[in-house]
Amino acid sequence: MIRNYIKTAFRNLWRNKAFSVINIVGLSVGLACCMLIFLYTMDEQSYDRFNVNKDKIYHLTATTISATGEIHHISSTGQMHGPGFKSEIPELEDFVRIEGSTFTIKKDGDVFNQDALYADENFFSVFTFPLLEGNPKTALKDIHSVVLSEEVAEKYFGKKDAVGQVLNLKINDKFQPFTVSAVMKRSPQNSSIKVKMLLPMAFRVTLWKDTQWLNFFLNTFFVVKPGSDIKVVEGKMAKVFETNAAEQIKDDAKNGFKDKITFGLQPLLAMHTSTDFPADNGLSDASSPVYSYILTGIALFILVIACINFVNLTVARSIKRAKEIGIRKVVGGQRGQLIMQFLGESSILSFIAFVFAIVLVIIVLPFFNELANKSLAFSYLLSVKLVVGYVAIFLLTSLLAGFYPALVLSGFNPVQSLYNRNSFTGKNYLSKSLVVLQFTLSTFLIIATITIYSQFNYLMHFNLGYNDKNVVSIFSWGLDKQKLALFKNEMLNDPSVKSVTADQGGRQGTVANINGGTKITFDLKHIDEDYLPLFEVPMVQGRNFSKSMIADSGTSILVNEEFVKQAGWKKPIGQKVDFFWAKRKYTIIGVVKDYHFLSLTEKLSPMLYSMSPQFPYGNIFIKIKNGDKAATLNHIEKAFKSLYPFIPYQYHFKDAENTEQYDKEAKWKQIVTFSAILTIFISCIGLFGLATLSAERRRKEIGIRKVLGASVELIVRKLSADFLKLVLISAIIAAPAAWWAINKWLQNYPYRISTNVWIFLLATVLVAVVALVTVSFQSIKAAIANPVKSLRSE
Repeated sequence: MIRNYIKTAFRNLWRNKAFSVINIVGLSVGLACCMLIFLYTMDEQSYDRFNVNKDKIYHLTATTISATGEIHHISSTGQMHGPGFKSEIPELEDFVRIEGSTFTIKKDGDVFNQDALYADENFFSVFTFPLLEGNPKTALKDIHSVVLSEEVAEKYFGKKDAVGQVLNLKINDKFQPFTVSAVMKRSPQNSSIKVKMLLPMAFRVTLWKDTQWLNFFLNTFFVVKPGSDIKVVEGKMAKVFETNAAEQIKDDAKNGFKDKITFGLQPLLAMHTSTDFPADNGLSDASSPVYSYILTGIALFILVIACINFVNLTVARSIKRAKEIGIRKVVGGQRGQLIMQFLGESSILSFIAFVFAIVLVIIVLPFFNELANKSLAFSYLLSVKLVVGYVAIFLLTSLLAGFYPALVLSGFNPVQSLYNRNSFTGKNYLSKSLVVLQFTLSTFLIIATITIYSQFNYLMHFNLGYNDKNVVSIFSWGLDKQKLALFKNEMLNDPSVKSVTADQGGRQGTVANINGGTKITFDLKHIDEDYLPLFEVPMVQGRNFSKSMIADSGTSILVNEEFVKQAGWKKPIGQKVDFFWAKRKYTIIGVVKDYHFLSLTEKLSPMLYSMSPQFPYGNIFIKIKNGDKAATLNHIEKAFKSLYPFIPYQYHFKDAENTEQYDKEAKWKQIVTFSAILTIFISCIGLFGLATLSAERRRKEIGIRKVLGASVELIVRKLSADFLKLVLISAIIAAPAAWWAINKWLQNYPYRISTNVWIFLLATVLVAVVALVTVSFQSIKAAIANPVKSLRSE
């Protein structure tokens, strides 16, 4: 019996090749999407689980509450918190501090920029990072030792043994030798701590020993004794902080700092997807859990649509199998046996689709990795959890896709089946409802796609308040000002160069007092007199910096309009800003028109500009003319390398840098667009099935209409109108949900488009046009059919 069912199933699949291919393609795409999202979510949830001490490691966090109730979450702490809390709280077994940095390395006459981390010498006993060479207990004991990852060791030393070799690192404008003490295995891709190069925290302390309990610039991790009550430990930390930082808090209160600070312990495994305390300050790969939710939702959308297609197409084909069902019933076939037969067929088809889905995953995985910024491998598919999940999806898909058709087909009356008189004259509400659901999801995603495109286009064409065209940006730290003057003169002698300037700083969160003690937080940027003219940023009041004014490089400052607004000044020129922490006061000589120096994902903030000689410059900007840019860039590179031979040369165009700020938005635009295309494609397959069913069901009606003189155009319009009604209903259902979702998403952007009605109308028109094209094939086919054939049996 089972053998017969399998034979029959394959014969039906072969006999109805077009329907079989459509069903298999639809299910394959849906299953492949689910597999990819399973890979993504598994990778997200697996972060940091390779650590042996994963359940005992906690990340120290801080929360500040201002006098007005404003709350700020801080993922970092200072040098004092680790040893301070460890020494007085017995539940804390150990601590490790980690701070990110970047070094210039000189090797064989070449210079390189290298990302690195400072860490305490017990780093390898707390975290599980295996060493290929060296002793984990002593690798960071010598303050002039350095640990390299295997890829960085190969970069600098090739295939030879790196341990014992020397690297020259630039420290405070001088190169110092560091000996490679160990080589560690490449950091796992699902690690929040990505180690390229590791230096002792003890060396960092020799450069700057910070005794402030109110500073936050590095990461502190604790190993907590098993069974400890975390809330109790956090309460003890509050008492230790209040005791040890009492004098510092009192001193800062005199200068207007009245924020309340509390500390918390965040489980290591919760750090990667935390929205309040994300990985930061040298740690990498922070990710919002909302990405997993969105991708999972999209995958389920596509899978549900694919299952709906299976149902509609199978029911549409059922008329051609009526005689087979009638014969089986006449010879004694029970309804239960027929249900098992059709469920078996759906399982076979689902299995074939499942195999094709695996092939599809292998093919599109590189593209998916690029979209999702991952490095997922096919070997992940062999995970036990994933295999169990895939089997569950396979069984669920087979059941969902096959149960309703099996129930309908097994219920045919044998007599009517043998005479082709099964009634399909009902309203067919279920099939129509399924199509409405499909196109509701499709319309929802198309609205989302149009919104994301519109927002992305808005960000790309937003007036930033300055001119970033043809500006070459060279980034480095601590540029010698005397050499910078020589470089500037060299550049200005080139007729293809319009202007040259330099700056340092940006998003710093500096605090100062104004108006007799009122505290204001702002961003600080050190510039020269050519900075604002080069970027074509106008002055609103007062004047720009000038070399001829000696005070400009001492106690004079500029502020932007937002600074003036928050300070509440009507006449800002001449106002004082008290840098209480530096014990210096500055006088405002000019107000700069607001411009967006940060990404438009952040709200414009107060900005203060200085030309103080004590601060070095870190960025050079060169405004060039249109023309032979290659020759100009070559000249810039030669001039820079001749003056700064030990600083790596890297350049970017400023407008390209601004565009790169929205890489995340660009990737989501691609993901949602691709998803919308898939859903509309699979939905159209389902609509094609329903159109086929409708044409078969109304075959005799169409024949009668033609006999009575109805034109092909009239019949096509009549058949298509019913489906356009379904699309309209879908749009009405999708609109409120889409409106809520896109408004929720747009709240992430301080500068955003408004949700106009045209977005919903455009989505509806697009879906309607695609649906009309889809059903037209079957409608025209039915309209031009010979009416004699359809009426012959009457």
